This record gives sequence, C-alpha cells and structure tokens, in this order.
Amino acid sequence: MGSVRHEPAGEPIFEPMIQIDMEIKTFVSAWKHCDYVSTYMARMISQNRSDSVRHSNLFSSAFNEVLEVAFRTRHADGELACRVSRHGTTDRIELTFPCMPEERQFYQAAVSQAAGFEARERYLNSVSGDLAPSREVVLLELAVDYNATLRVEEAESDTIKLVVELPLEGLQH
Repeated sequence: MGSVRHEPAGEPIFEPMIQIDMEIKTFVSAWKHCDYVSTYMARMISQNRSDSVRHSNLFSSAFNEVLEVAFRTRHADGELACRVSRHGTTDRIELTFPCMPEERQFYQAAVSQAAGFEARERYLNSVSGDLAPSREVVLLELAVDYNATLRVEEAESDTIKLVVELPLEGLQH
C-alpha cells in the first residue's frame, strides 16, 4: 500500500488529469460552450470511478455551474484555463479567467459567504425567490448541493483563479 503524497505545508497533492485553454472571446461567444466543455471534461475524468455514469453526470453538472460563472465575465480579452486534478475521492477544478477588479472583489466575498455557517440558509432563501440565479447563488449551490470547497487564489492582474474541490465519489444524494 503506497503512502499519500503531500505538499510541503501538509496539503495533499492533486495529480493533474486534464486541461483545456481557450480564448475568453471564443468561450463567451456561445452559451453552449459551457455544456460542451463540462460534458467533455466529465467524460474524460470519470472512467475510473466506482459509478462512472453517476460521477460523470454529477461532475458535468457542477462544472457547468462553475463555467457559467466565468461565462458572465465582463472582461473581453485573455484566456480561460480549465484544469482538473484529483486526490483520492476529490476532484479539483481550477478555473482561471479574465475579470475586472470589482468582479474579483465580488468573487472573494461570494466565496467567503459560501464557506460560512449560513451558506445553506442563504442558498435556500435565494432559490425560493423569483430572481434568476446569480453568480453568488451558483457558488452557494456548489457548496450546499455538491459539498464543494471553494476558494479564490492569486492570479495575474486582470484574472482570477477560482478553485473548486468536489468530493463527488462520497456524495450521498
């Protein structure tokens, strides 16, 4: 039995699986790109899971939500980078995309609220209203429905790196 490899700070090492990069202009030119990318990535990474069809469906749905957040960026230039890596039963999505400074502040605030105690209550209140789903609701949904861990990491200026860890293999619903 092999040992688990860890980063120097004690964090587990996520092994890279697949990455897709594209110009943000191309990505935001059609809504269907969210579905195409999420479906393709899900099929590629789900083949060795205990229930590959279930895992593919869950991952595709969650990843589509993450991509829709990037789809709404107001920044017209740059690249979208989608990287998926894995450690044990957890898949990590790293989505790097261009954003305006005020968008970066929004994401940092929304991600911190998704990690808070009131995330479930905030999510239920937001979906019971008549408003269309916002980017914040999408992030709350990932945390509540998919048990995702979200964070914003440092990236180059005018970009943001959204990291979403999904423990889908052990998800009960």
